[in-house]
Amino acid sequence: MKNLTYILTASTALLLPFAALSEEAPATEQTAEETIAKASSLTANIKRLAFEYMEHTVTNKNDKNYPDTYNANEERSIGGVFDGNITYDAAKLVWVNGLMMKYNKTKTTEDGKTSENEKDDEILLYTDYTHKVWQLEHGIVGPFAYLGYETEFTDFDLVDDNGKKHSYRTKILRGKTGIKLYDGKYFKQLYVAVVEEDDMTYHNDNMKTGGEIGYEFNYPFNENTAFISEGFYRHFFEYSKREDTDFKYKLELNNRVETKLTGDLYLAPFYNYELAETRGAHKSRAQSTMGISLTYNKSFDL
Repeated sequence: MKNLTYILTASTALLLPFAALSEEAPATEQTAEETIAKASSLTANIKRLAFEYMEHTVTNKNDKNYPDTYNANEERSIGGVFDGNITYDAAKLVWVNGLMMKYNKTKTTEDGKTSENEKDDEILLYTDYTHKVWQLEHGIVGPFAYLGYETEFTDFDLVDDNGKKHSYRTKILRGKTGIKLYDGKYFKQLYVAVVEEDDMTYHNDNMKTGGEIGYEFNYPFNENTAFISEGFYRHFFEYSKREDTDFKYKLELNNRVETKLTGDLYLAPFYNYELAETRGAHKSRAQSTMGISLTYNKSFDL
C-alpha cells in the first residue's frame, strides 16, 4: 500500500503545477468561437451495453497456474458487457468516472452431457484525470492519474496442498500515472504509465509494480460502420509476495466492427486476443475469442 500511496502522491504533485498555471493565467478577451471551444461539458456515456455469443480457443491449457478465465478451451459462452462513464471536459482537464462490468457462462458438451460454468466475471470501478497541456490539431496531450478497483460478482474456489477448498474473490486496487494522448482523430486514448497494484485477493496485501501501455482506436469506414480496437500491455517488475497465479505480463487486444442496425443499436462481430504468463507457469498461454454482439451506444448531456 505504501508504494501505491507514493505513486498517487507523485501524480498529484505532477498535476498541481499545471492546475495552478491554468488558474493563474491572466484574463484576456475571447472571441465567441474561443468561448465555445473552452466551454465545459458534462456527459453520461454508455460506451457499450452488449449481449455476446463467444467461442474460445486456448493454448497451453494444461498448466494449472492460470486463472479460470484462461481455461476456456473449445468452449462456447453467452454473456453481457456494460461499459459506461460520466465525463467532465473543461478547458484544462478531462475527468472520467466509469464502471465496467462483464459476465459470461460457458457451455460444454462431453460424452453427451452438457455443463455450464461462469468464465468471465469482472467489475471495474475507476476514476481517470487528464490535464490538458499540449493542444494538437486533433486531441490533447498531458499527464494523467488513474485509480481503479477491480473485483467480481462471485467467489472462486482453490484447493490447497492438503485437499482443503478455499473461497476467494478478486480484489485489486490499481493506480497509474503517466502521459496520455486523449481524443485524437483516430486514437481516442494512447498512453504510457507506471502501475502500482495492491492485490488483496488472497486475504493479504501483495504489492506489485510495473509499467503499462494502452490505447483506444476508432476508425470509421462510413457513417454507419466503424472499426474499434482497445487494448493494453502490462508488465510487472516487482512483487511483495509470491503467488503462482500472479501475472508476469498480460497483453489484451479487443477488436470489433460495429455496424448500425437502427438508432443506437449496432451489430458487432469481434475478435479478442489475450497473451499472458504467470509466475508459476513454465510458458505463456494465449486465448483467442471470436464472437458476435448486439450493442447499444448512447451519450447524454447532463
